[in-house]
Amino acid sequence: MEPTDEDERGFWAEAAAAMPKPAATEKPHFLGHRQRLRARFREAGETALSDYEILELLLFRSIPRADTKARAKALLKRFGSLAEVLGAPEKLLCEVDDVGEAAALDLKIVAAAARRMAHSAIREREVLSSWDSVIAYCRSAMAFEPREQFRILFLDKKNMLIADEVQQVGTVDHTPVYPREVVRRALELSATAIILVHNHPSGDPSPSRADIDMTRTIVESAKPLGISVHDHIIVGKNGHASMKGLRLI
Repeated sequence: MEPTDEDERGFWAEAAAAMPKPAATEKPHFLGHRQRLRARFREAGETALSDYEILELLLFRSIPRADTKARAKALLKRFGSLAEVLGAPEKLLCEVDDVGEAAALDLKIVAAAARRMAHSAIREREVLSSWDSVIAYCRSAMAFEPREQFRILFLDKKNMLIADEVQQVGTVDHTPVYPREVVRRALELSATAIILVHNHPSGDPSPSRADIDMTRTIVESAKPLGISVHDHIIVGKNGHASMKGLRLI
């Protein structure tokens, strides 16, 4: 007896019913975590989050399809703190497992934005009345650099910032500084005062004998030309030191 159309329809319906149904697509587990973390930040602010959670938030956009918690913790383990992560060279950031070039570059962009914010706090203001802002800017700009830098803040007669320049970049423990060049540049900019700044990559901001001698030479060279050295600030991962505050100049 030949099968009818009705028989064939019944056969295929039974076969379809017997086939396993595809499982519902599940959302990646980290999506809910991201939503919760964003909600906590929105509702309670940064103080409600730990450093690794803030770092996670920064990594969300550069690593959109993976869990960033392990990466954030690995970065902090490698470099020690959120500030040190942002201050680390791009090449070293890329060495951390699963942190690619895109994420490393994004972190450096965040660090650059933070420096710009700190710099804006001293630009077009009377610098000596914003001393905490000066220290904050110097630390954000230099404290976590892997090599010594010698920076000068040039001021006018009202102690307004004229220019902010890195004069020399040295090694991990030394930067060559030439007092004559410091004074020459101040005269070029018509600066009447300067603030000297350099970093100690070791982390300890205590001035060395060489730091003290070099500073005093600059003070003696600048004074006859009407240029005051307000201070020499040394910054490091562990804080900062003011030579004026230590009565070394």
